[in-house]
Amino acid sequence: MTRTHSAKEADIKRKWYVVDADGKTLGRLATQVAIVLRGKHKPIFTPHVDTGDHVIVVNAEKIHLTGDKVRQKTYYRHSGYPGGLKSETVKDLLARKPSVIVERAIKGMLPKTTLGKQMGRKLNVYVGPTHPHQAQQPEALAL
Repeated sequence: MTRTHSAKEADIKRKWYVVDADGKTLGRLATQVAIVLRGKHKPIFTPHVDTGDHVIVVNAEKIHLTGDKVRQKTYYRHSGYPGGLKSETVKDLLARKPSVIVERAIKGMLPKTTLGKQMGRKLNVYVGPTHPHQAQQPEALAL
């Protein structure tokens, strides 16, 4: 009988990937990036260990949303005080801060635990085509 392999910190080799969001559908991009951040694409994947890689998403402002989501989809947040509910449509958020839309979609697909927060920290989203992570020699992630 073989034993189940559990990844150790020494087994984990982290890579850096770049994803160009230009023309990509938001949900499809988010699922693929979440899989890489979580480490499910690796044979050493272990659910209780962060085995994922770093991901850089560029051109976040050129993300594509299907249907009429740009006008109809609304993001909500609450301050915690009475009457503190704030809402913002995707159209307004795209104009103000487009990286938040991509970031929120990807982080929503990660576990809602301290491990999920750790995985979310390996995500970098940028509005333009440039990023400051050239020293890490990131590879293009084929989606």
